[in-house]
Amino acid sequence: MPAADARDRAGGAVFWKIAGAGATFQAGSSAVDSATIVAGLVNHLTGNVYAVGATTAILRLGWLLPQIIIGYLAQRAQRRLPFYAVGAFGRAGCIALIALLLALATEPAGPWLAAGFLALWTLYAFVSGIVAVPYNDIVGRAIAPGARSRMLAWRFFGGGVLALGAASLVHRALATQTPLTAFALIFALASVLMFISSASFVSVGEPPAPKASASTSTLPVIDGKFGQFLKDGVLVLRTDGRFRLFLYSHWLSGATLLALPFYVVAATSGGLGIEDLGILLGAQTAGSLASNPLWGRIGDARGKLTLLRGVGWLRMIPPAGAVAILAAGGELPPALLLAAFAVLFFFVGALVNGMAIGFLGYLLEISPDDRRPAYSGYFNSLASPAALLPLAVAAVADLISLTAVFVTAIAAAVLQQFLYARLARWEGD
Repeated sequence: MPAADARDRAGGAVFWKIAGAGATFQAGSSAVDSATIVAGLVNHLTGNVYAVGATTAILRLGWLLPQIIIGYLAQRAQRRLPFYAVGAFGRAGCIALIALLLALATEPAGPWLAAGFLALWTLYAFVSGIVAVPYNDIVGRAIAPGARSRMLAWRFFGGGVLALGAASLVHRALATQTPLTAFALIFALASVLMFISSASFVSVGEPPAPKASASTSTLPVIDGKFGQFLKDGVLVLRTDGRFRLFLYSHWLSGATLLALPFYVVAATSGGLGIEDLGILLGAQTAGSLASNPLWGRIGDARGKLTLLRGVGWLRMIPPAGAVAILAAGGELPPALLLAAFAVLFFFVGALVNGMAIGFLGYLLEISPDDRRPAYSGYFNSLASPAALLPLAVAAVADLISLTAVFVTAIAAAVLQQFLYARLARWEGD
């Protein structure tokens, strides 16, 4: 039986184990979402837009930077699952340490608490970065191409259902407990869900490593020492046109997402309280949940690039909505303001899920089966400069206005559509 035919299709045991592991992680990560919960916590601790922007920058940079090293090590290793286990269980442990730190703290919080949180958050981000390369490789080997978007959609759907429950607990904790106690409970919940996710994925095991195919014989050989591995990455960037255009479009994805942590800043500056974060998180989760069937169907039936282009247009709605809310100048009554931001976060949830499904699916498509760890490492490391954009945007928010942040995000989304159009012409679509 050909290797591709042996891969699990929709409905198999491996399909559901991987989807279930992703769903529990999705619920755990939503409980400590950087655009809502973490942004609200850091804003509470510091009241500083640069610190709020730093949380998202740290998370993205920590996720991306380690992948060039992990890609090199995983490409040379016979088994990639141990790399996943270290990263997955390690990040769950980091979240548990944050929960402990917050539980031991007292109000009013001193600067040591913000510094301690940011240090552990940085550790969490960089340990998380170990996971992506082995995850992409194992999923690519275990799940057939025609079932990947559905697997990811089920992952986000199940994660959304669990996250709605988590959002309810978040809202209750923030409404009934002191802020630090509430955040400690939230991080503890996230840690438990991440430990369950890690155990579920590890239980799948690891499919046999693929052999080199004739279709990849013209690509640079990825072998040898780390210095040569880096040179090979530059050669891949120069010779693989789809890889290069997709990378450029992903840089602009980072630019469109740069506004995410500042929606909470805009909400709190408009008069919403910290107890409303649970409602905003619930709205974001509902958006991701409602959109999953659509994204899964489009990705598998119409192609991952079509999905990415469709989500690209959707990206313009949240920043445009934020500009409209800010233009009202604080004249909206509290109930209407909360409803407006809830709608905005609904669309944020939909677009973030669509981006994740489309991005991972397309990256798996353009990566040769026998070189997937290396390609994942190359791509994510080359994408890492975009992770610093939230810090630049914090300066825009501080020196110009929050409105300028959202206008910049709209402009980046428009430019990205031009790159997607070029990528479609490259593929002959």
